Amino acid sequence: MNDPQSHNGMDPELLRLVQPFDTYNQALLENVHPPKWVNPEPRDRYHLVVLGAGTAGLVSAAGAAGLGARVALIERRLLGGDCLNYGCVPSKAMISAARAWHGARTAAERFGGPQAVGEGDFAAVMERMRRLRAGISRHDSASRFRDLGIDVFIGEGRFVSGDAIEVGRSRLRFRRAIIATGARPFVPPIPGCEEGCFLTNETVFTLTELPRRFGVIGGGPIGCELAQTFARFGSQVTLFDMAPHVLIREDADAAGIVQESMVRDGVDLQLGVRVQRVENTAGGKVVHFERDGEPSRVEVDELLLAVGRAANVAGIGLEAANVEFEPSGVKVDDRLQTTNKRIYAVGDVATRFKFTHAADALARIAIQNSLFFGRAKASDLVIPWCTYTSPEIARVGMSQDEAKAKGVQVDLLTIPLDEVDRAILDGTDEGFLRLVIQKGKDRILGATLVADHAGELLGELTLAVKAGVGLNTISSTIHAYPTQAEILKKAADTWRRGKLTPTVKKIFAGFFRLLS
Repeated sequence: MNDPQSHNGMDPELLRLVQPFDTYNQALLENVHPPKWVNPEPRDRYHLVVLGAGTAGLVSAAGAAGLGARVALIERRLLGGDCLNYGCVPSKAMISAARAWHGARTAAERFGGPQAVGEGDFAAVMERMRRLRAGISRHDSASRFRDLGIDVFIGEGRFVSGDAIEVGRSRLRFRRAIIATGARPFVPPIPGCEEGCFLTNETVFTLTELPRRFGVIGGGPIGCELAQTFARFGSQVTLFDMAPHVLIREDADAAGIVQESMVRDGVDLQLGVRVQRVENTAGGKVVHFERDGEPSRVEVDELLLAVGRAANVAGIGLEAANVEFEPSGVKVDDRLQTTNKRIYAVGDVATRFKFTHAADALARIAIQNSLFFGRAKASDLVIPWCTYTSPEIARVGMSQDEAKAKGVQVDLLTIPLDEVDRAILDGTDEGFLRLVIQKGKDRILGATLVADHAGELLGELTLAVKAGVGLNTISSTIHAYPTQAEILKKAADTWRRGKLTPTVKKIFAGFFRLLS
């Protein structure tokens, strides 16, 4: 047997991700990077070796092993990757807490509820997050995947040839391999932003005290979600971005609603600015920025960088495996095959859709194509996404601009949320549904939904886009009343009424005159 991984002097890089080192984070480590883990002896040859144990890697390994393949799984840091450890799971725990705090503070004004007084307990919020994350981590644990029949190797994995990967002193030979090394936070070359002076999504969840002043550089999904969350907890939040509005990749009307909500929650938006440098002082971090040539500055206690993701392609021996890559990620074809025909790549390292559910879907394609001569294509996927601000923005399929670029003629249909009874009754009627419909047909090509529970409502629209379920079918489908999902039926009914042209109405009028 190989020597156990060295955890007596635990990797400082790993330790900084699991602070504070309390009972819950120790339980997390026991699951996703066990201190006493002993790597198995490698088999002669694996049907599949998976490099990286985030969502894409875990799904790839479990799916292949479930079909009877000999599988090895390699992870150098934490099994579960971004989603479990410093992405979806911890962030949504914090967002849920912030929404509850916001609801308590506004209950008196909005619903005649009791007046909330006093300060909240941010440390309790973070402890709850760590407790829930540790519990969920059992699903991604090394022992669980070992019990599935997978050889789990904890350590640095590196290709040494076109059909072999080394982990420590072990060499793993394979028929096929899947690269699922994910991505990391991109750190822009801002003077003063040295290691340790800023937070990223990997380290922000280690906080135990609420920063009085919280700065965010980046107005994308991560930046907006956490800026609004910390503002609702009570931080004085300033968000900086070069763009003229937040969430620049979303529908401008949708982004505008979220932006107004963030401002109401107390976020100071410094938009259309360029951050020049960050000055570290005894009193905090001074962000120097410029707008239209005019310099300005804001002092914060903590600074979050949320300006994008960088693919993890360095240091894994891609050159030795003849796998071509760019800074943006590994080059793959539509079947997720790299320039080495034995090797596939999935997840954040190989796609612009950096979502957990996209990683899952791509992994399933890679299993089919790598082990069973499948012909599944990534381009056939219909990938929805949601930004979990308040309100949320959920989107699937084509936008109007994308349809225009492809030469597809479309109609737009927009239904305001304040026409939906349940939204009015809940006091959450700020938002809309916008459908991109193929001209002359009832087929939905894309949708944008702005609502408090937009992500929960997106499933029906995703199915409609994927399966070609038309507005006629949605209109004839009974939706429970009162629910916010009724907005989908309202949209379909509105579309059907629009088909009643003046000529058709005259024909019906003549028909009913005959019956009188």
